[in-house]
Amino acid sequence: MEENVKDNGIPQVESDQEEVVSAEEMNIEDAVVETESLVDDLETAPESAGELMTEVETADVVSDEAVDEIAASELILQEDDESVDMTAVVDDSDVAENMAEEIEEEIVEVETEEAVVEDILDEPTSEAEEIEPEIADASEEQDEVLDEAVVRDEAAMADSEWFVVHCYSGYENKVRHNLEQRIETMGMKDKIFDVVVPTEEEIEVKDGKRRTVERRVFPGYILVQMILNEDSWYVVRNTPGVTGFVGQGNEPIPLRPEEVVKIVKRMEAEAPRIKLAYTIGQKVRITDGPFNDFIGTVADIDMERAIVRVMVSFFGRETPVELDFLQVDKA
Repeated sequence: MEENVKDNGIPQVESDQEEVVSAEEMNIEDAVVETESLVDDLETAPESAGELMTEVETADVVSDEAVDEIAASELILQEDDESVDMTAVVDDSDVAENMAEEIEEEIVEVETEEAVVEDILDEPTSEAEEIEPEIADASEEQDEVLDEAVVRDEAAMADSEWFVVHCYSGYENKVRHNLEQRIETMGMKDKIFDVVVPTEEEIEVKDGKRRTVERRVFPGYILVQMILNEDSWYVVRNTPGVTGFVGQGNEPIPLRPEEVVKIVKRMEAEAPRIKLAYTIGQKVRITDGPFNDFIGTVADIDMERAIVRVMVSFFGRETPVELDFLQVDKA
């Protein structure tokens, strides 16, 4: 073995030194490889945890707490050996998968129950199928009875007449209500068919204002459509508020057909009747326009145009002025 002597006189063996250097280099290379392996493990660990998270999320049943625990488990590292502890992740994943399986089983059970209910609702029972023909027959019989009743009522109404009944003024609607109740309770619908309080719409012009009101055509009277006999007369005559029939003595006299038509047309008129506070020949005061506060005399009233012609004294001469109803008021 060759020996080398340095300046200080210490001998060194070259071969031993080379072996030591080689061993150290190998140790360094092994450490680098081990470090790179650990780095790879650290890089792949989150990917594995992410795959587990994806499987848990697809189940749609992972609670927020389980997700937080799994996410936290991804970051747990062992300080001593620089490796990732995946035990907690695997445990949480197992719990989540078990929860998902249980909920899926419950969903299947619910869907099965819904299917059974739908089958029950969709399929009519045998008892219902047997009853349906009977219901159809009963409906046809009922329709026939109703048709016959309508025919009888129409025939009876053809024989009926309209009578005027006197009652307390201002209580016409109350008397009508009382009579309708007596007709119902005493079973007189086949003899007394209708009770009417004749009214009409009226436009009232007063104090320069126009308002629509409902007026009774015949205050203190109501009309009754009925077949007159002792029973029907008794029901009407003894209704609270009724003072008697209009007629000669104790014998009620029905209205003529043309009178009934006239009253009905008056009630069904589309244009309301206009009521004015003044008439032709009366003194009025003009309340609007260039002749405001002038006093004049009503010369003519045009109800269709809602115009009143007033004679106004102007420069010593009587001058006609056409005004709207609202521009004139009673002097």
